[in-house]
Amino acid sequence: MAQLVKPIAFPRVGAEPPGGPAALTKFAWLSIAAAVVTIALKSGAYLLTGSVGLLSDAAESGVNLLAAVVALAALTVAAKPADHNHDYGHGKAEYLSAGAEGLMIFVAAGVILATSIQRFLHPAALESVGLGLAISTLASVVNGVVGVVMLRAGRAHRSVTLTADGKHLLTDVWTSVGVIIGVLLVAVTGWQRLDPIVAALVGVNILVTGYRLVSQSITSLLDAAFTASDLDTVTGVLDGLRTDQVAFTALRTRQSGHYRFISLGVQVPGTWIIDHGDQVTQTITTALTTALPGVEVQTWLTPRRSGPGG
Repeated sequence: MAQLVKPIAFPRVGAEPPGGPAALTKFAWLSIAAAVVTIALKSGAYLLTGSVGLLSDAAESGVNLLAAVVALAALTVAAKPADHNHDYGHGKAEYLSAGAEGLMIFVAAGVILATSIQRFLHPAALESVGLGLAISTLASVVNGVVGVVMLRAGRAHRSVTLTADGKHLLTDVWTSVGVIIGVLLVAVTGWQRLDPIVAALVGVNILVTGYRLVSQSITSLLDAAFTASDLDTVTGVLDGLRTDQVAFTALRTRQSGHYRFISLGVQVPGTWIIDHGDQVTQTITTALTTALPGVEVQTWLTPRRSGPGG
């Protein structure tokens, strides 16, 4: 019996779901504002103290600003609906943002390492350490608060852009803590070369962060499947709908930025009329979209044969 194909009625692929990229640009603007504030504070701390450790911290905040601008652009592009040559929308623009942020981190790390080597070879005394550290601490608090907000928003809305930005900001906080401790130790011990050593450690640390961001971005651009927890949800729903007459085949999942897609074949008796099969696929689609809000489901009917004779 020839395979029956029945299109399922569901929202246009790539349509903007509630809380989609267009609604998330406010978080990118928040990140931009935080970056501007922390750059000003950390640059002031560096100018007061002359610490290359604090300079490296300010440089990373500069990367935060560039990354936030890229994130804003990516979220704006990702919010565009499907069009004539982008049938599945523009969601992957978010992965490009995460990758670009990782690459910018590499550049910042290179500058930090070069500066730290130069200062190690030519150490210099630090000045106004107390005031400089107080300013740097304030900047870290700003980054910490905004980082938590971004990370929560990214997880709640499944936005890789906001998640990457949030992780970067929180990494920056830990970097700042290390720098502050290092500069404080320089002031206490008088060992000036400790300052560039701390700066070099900062550079290595953000290199690791950059590598992780780029690696995640590349993996996602290659149409990564659902996370293990989401895939368990899908299989759990399908197991609950499986019967002696209904089975499933060729289950495929993929993520494209904020959007998630499921495709699967639905096997039913070849003697069923199309209308009966349509009711089954509608039930499956409803169950999956209820379990995973916003997911796009594509199904097709195939005849199920009980044995070699059909």
